[in-house]
Amino acid sequence: MKEMILKKFAEVFGDMEGVQTYFAPGRVNLIGEHTDYNAGHVFPCALTIGTYAAARKRNDKKLRFYSMNFENLGVMESSIENIKPEKEADWTNYPKGVMWAFMEKGYEIPCGMDLLLNGNIPNGSGLSSSASVEVLTGHILRDFFGFKDVTNVDLALIGQFSENQFNGVNCGIMDQFAIAMGKKDNAIFLDTADLSFEYAPIKLEGAKIVISCSNKKRGLGDSKYNERRTECETALAELQTEIDIKGLGELSEAQFEEHKAAIKDEVRVKRAKHAVYENQRTIKAVEALKANDIALFGQLMNASHVSLRDDYEVTGIELDTLVEEAWKVEGVIGSRMTGAGFGGCTVSIVKDKAIDSFIATVGPAYEKKIGYAADFYVVEIGEGPSNI
Repeated sequence: MKEMILKKFAEVFGDMEGVQTYFAPGRVNLIGEHTDYNAGHVFPCALTIGTYAAARKRNDKKLRFYSMNFENLGVMESSIENIKPEKEADWTNYPKGVMWAFMEKGYEIPCGMDLLLNGNIPNGSGLSSSASVEVLTGHILRDFFGFKDVTNVDLALIGQFSENQFNGVNCGIMDQFAIAMGKKDNAIFLDTADLSFEYAPIKLEGAKIVISCSNKKRGLGDSKYNERRTECETALAELQTEIDIKGLGELSEAQFEEHKAAIKDEVRVKRAKHAVYENQRTIKAVEALKANDIALFGQLMNASHVSLRDDYEVTGIELDTLVEEAWKVEGVIGSRMTGAGFGGCTVSIVKDKAIDSFIATVGPAYEKKIGYAADFYVVEIGEGPSNI
């Protein structure tokens, strides 16, 4: 990949002089969905697929961007002196947003850059290609301009800040955190209320993580993501009239059941129920993993999907079909949608000996019902951002 992006960089920008190469992973969340903006727990891991970059500093203020994933857009230009979100700027709003966020936080970016990206994360899949680009851009800026005090946690927070304030997507911290803090063969048990976390080794003896990409594209900014977030915030405000909490993630199932009558709308009750119960499922799932009870971990994954389908209503026919077909396959330990929903991917834990039959069974059943094919990826857990 390194040789390929360097060659393309020279082709697009004239030569390779002064070019550095970088990588940031994508991520998948094993359990704990739509909990990260509700002060709950999440359990994501970084992947070995992600976004590669070749970049160099310029002698002027010009920014030149090129993506091998969107070659039809060609070289897109702007300036470090006039960074603002523009619809026609397309994908470049993500790296530009991070540059803007660094400057908002008081860091000086003295010159522009030429930046070429190539991602092997399926675009629009819900494996966080946008957060990968954000963390990658932050890592490049830190490396280029010697921002030694910027930690990897800071990279995550700056990425989230840029996505919230520059790109207008009210995302939580999980995606950027999982990518910035990735550790090989470990998932991250993160309490989003205070960013305390621990690494949990993923020991799937005789099984692997399989991602099924629905190939239904979705855009977070114009999906119902912000609507769900507002529903939860309103439910929280209603609960706060009765109970002293800062986030839904503070409640146990019993406390929620005791106080849910404070929520004045049936739909909001369902949304809040998902946030509370999903948080507790995530805590139980990590305990199961530590106890080497992978079967229980799988059952909790399945229950997570049911809650996302019925209470949070973010799955849709594509993701439901992938999961329901997966549940029928012998050797599938657990399967659920992952990411924001409304398209994107499912994550399944599948016994090694069942992987071929899983793909051979789920793939055709999905295509028959939906009318187009899904893609399957057997993935490994990787590290955070790096120079390559």
